[in-house]
Amino acid sequence: MRFLIPFVLLSAGFAQQPTKTEFEGQSGFVLANGAIELTVLSRGSTFASVVLADDPEKLSPLWNPARMARESGEKNIFGSGLGHFICVDGFGPVSPEEEAAGLPGHGEAHQAPFEVKYYGKQGRTTTLTLSAKLPLTQELFARTMRMVEGEDVVYVESELESLLSFDRPVFWAEHATIGSPFLEPGVTVVDMSARRAKTRPYQPEKEGLPHRLPSDKEFTWPEAPGLHSRRIDLRAAPAEPNSGDHTTCLMDPARKLVFVTALHPGKRLLLGYLFKPQEYAWTQSWEYYPQNKKLARGLEFSTQPFDVPRREVVQLNSLFGSPVFRWLPARTKIESRFLMFYAHTPEGFNKVDDVHMEGGQIVIEDRKAHKQVTLAASLPI
Repeated sequence: MRFLIPFVLLSAGFAQQPTKTEFEGQSGFVLANGAIELTVLSRGSTFASVVLADDPEKLSPLWNPARMARESGEKNIFGSGLGHFICVDGFGPVSPEEEAAGLPGHGEAHQAPFEVKYYGKQGRTTTLTLSAKLPLTQELFARTMRMVEGEDVVYVESELESLLSFDRPVFWAEHATIGSPFLEPGVTVVDMSARRAKTRPYQPEKEGLPHRLPSDKEFTWPEAPGLHSRRIDLRAAPAEPNSGDHTTCLMDPARKLVFVTALHPGKRLLLGYLFKPQEYAWTQSWEYYPQNKKLARGLEFSTQPFDVPRREVVQLNSLFGSPVFRWLPARTKIESRFLMFYAHTPEGFNKVDDVHMEGGQIVIEDRKAHKQVTLAASLPI
């Protein structure tokens, strides 16, 4: 027995730790599997960057407003927000009372310091689990990321636990955002498994980017009514940008898994997400298209159709017959899962008609071009 304690201490001293890094002045970790490299920040467990190992340009599709502001010689008006961040518990502005109590917009999680709860490799799979306590909402949030050697996929499992003794509605969004130069005017296209959609209600504004879409109008994705034209195809940003709009799409509830993708056909690069419509019923497209072409676009899959205060969401109750929040029972945990993929596409691949998983693979189809991308995906979602 006297030899056991030194052995345990020695083992603990050499416990595996993820590779540390800094991104735009924020500390984080790098996960790599030979195919892709993911940068995850300690603050908010934010996905700050994802690049392909064999891409000489090392182009991340994720939004980096700090870099874009530097390049344009302008002030970064978006603060520390970037990439793909989590909005829990809350998605949108807060009420005056919540603001007075210190609750930030988009919930606590994206600003919270996360700790490493587990890091290790078993077989071909590397796993990192980060967690944080959210004191204002009295919740615990944990995020586990898995990567398998050689796969273009990140598997994400999240867990939200209530520390309170009553049931309550939960407001949750994966605020995935793409940005320039991956998001190129008139070139980069977004596709998703959705049909029924709606433009965000708004009042005419004296400041900010002009709208190209009317307020509070239903449409069928991707053809939206234009404010000054009959129809606008929302798949691509306008070739000459100068607008700001927001739309929501109800993801197809008949599917087991739904998808949203962003494709740059010229660079032959594709970013995509697969998730369950029961967990994220809506995908929001926040469009920020300034004239300097430093564009941003949200691929925000969420529990609610728009980022508005929680009272408004509860009062809405449902839209298109679909729920607009999830329930978190008393002292209970709820989970969600999604996967993110980033991969090359073949020449002539211009549109994503479908994404599905079968036999340990992700199959991505462009039916008109008779082309498909097949990615290894050995873990379930």
